[in-house]
Amino acid sequence: MGLAYSAFHNGDYKKAMDTYDELMRKHDYDKNLHLYKSCCLYALNNYKEAKVEISKCEHEEVDEALLNRISLHLAHKTGEEESIMNYHSKLTNTTEDQLCLAALHYLRNHYEEATEIYKNLLLDKRDFHALNVYVALSYYKLDYYDVSLEILAVYLGIYPDSITGVNLKACNHY
Repeated sequence: MGLAYSAFHNGDYKKAMDTYDELMRKHDYDKNLHLYKSCCLYALNNYKEAKVEISKCEHEEVDEALLNRISLHLAHKTGEEESIMNYHSKLTNTTEDQLCLAALHYLRNHYEEATEIYKNLLLDKRDFHALNVYVALSYYKLDYYDVSLEILAVYLGIYPDSITGVNLKACNHY
């Protein structure tokens, strides 16, 4: 599991999937492995395959919150508006669910809504420094370049070599 986790977070989704497949060959494997593999397939833009993988763990004891979040994003990518509303209604106030909702708003070009969620999370999670980048990116998309730069400066003060931060700063100045 540690190897698959590391591979996924390093962007090596194929290696993570191979590891999950190997783990699923065992007799009483954790059904959450289907969710994890679905996340890999989603990252590889294989949305139909990701849905098939999710269907393999339905009616099983799995991480319902993760199942809902990945299903929400798959519904968005496949244009299933009714499913989006269904999964959206199941989101809670957990940090993970709120980040999921903010990402969905951002992907749907609802930058104001995304910004509000990110700012509310930042009030409670001041040590989640990447939230500053998300807020700055949302303000950039809203054409508030000065505000974006101001918020981005907080992040770049901590991580001055951040490629994402430096590129966003350059875009704001451009």
